[in-house]
Amino acid sequence: MIIRKSSPELEKMRRAGRITAGAIEAMLEAVAPGVTTADLDAVAARYIAGCGATPSFMGYRGFPATICASVNEEIVHGIPSARRVLRDGDLLSLDCGAVWDGFQGDSAITVFVGGTAPSSEAEMLVKTTEAALDAAIAVIRPGGRLSDIGHAIEGLADASRLGIVREYGGHGIGRAMHEDPFIQNWGPAGRGPALKPGLVVAIEPMLTLGGDETRLLGDNWTVVTADGSLSAHFEHTIAVTDDGHEVLTARG
Repeated sequence: MIIRKSSPELEKMRRAGRITAGAIEAMLEAVAPGVTTADLDAVAARYIAGCGATPSFMGYRGFPATICASVNEEIVHGIPSARRVLRDGDLLSLDCGAVWDGFQGDSAITVFVGGTAPSSEAEMLVKTTEAALDAAIAVIRPGGRLSDIGHAIEGLADASRLGIVREYGGHGIGRAMHEDPFIQNWGPAGRGPALKPGLVVAIEPMLTLGGDETRLLGDNWTVVTADGSLSAHFEHTIAVTDDGHEVLTARG
């Protein structure tokens, strides 16, 4: 069931979104070679707690951390570890969520670690995945259809011959981190439920330099590309408004 949010509920989600964005900004300042993903998890935990919020991910279906930190061929749900030391040139996805007064925010970003220039292919992957998120956000408006979002993502991915992760996608969000509807990152436009004011969704394209097949590691959380290719992941929480949309997790 799709749950549309009231104005008071949206205000709580704005606060959750601002906290989530701030946690990501705090982590970005700390990203450097030699830093561990557990260090970044601690940065996010301190920031969220300092805002009087709680982390969305900690304890969710048993997940043991505040953030997901996924490196190189890891797509999503990487568990932070003191043993995972970031290296110059790594491709790092940071996914974070916060709960404020019972409502959630969810956002992700992918960055390169250190100062080594990435390959042209890796740079293209990151830029295209972020552009795919922007394109998906741009089609969110009253009267649109849910499948318009995946269609916008697929168009950019196909133009750059990138793989689209199909087993995972976006989702509704509110009191629960994952609500209806599920939002796939591909498909024809003009299908599915109509987009109406009060709907809040987390849009998250996940693209790869290789194929779309994935593999789950032995920790039962970390998802990697089956062919070992690099992956990028971007995400924002967006509300449908009367005249378009509002990005609730915007940074800066």
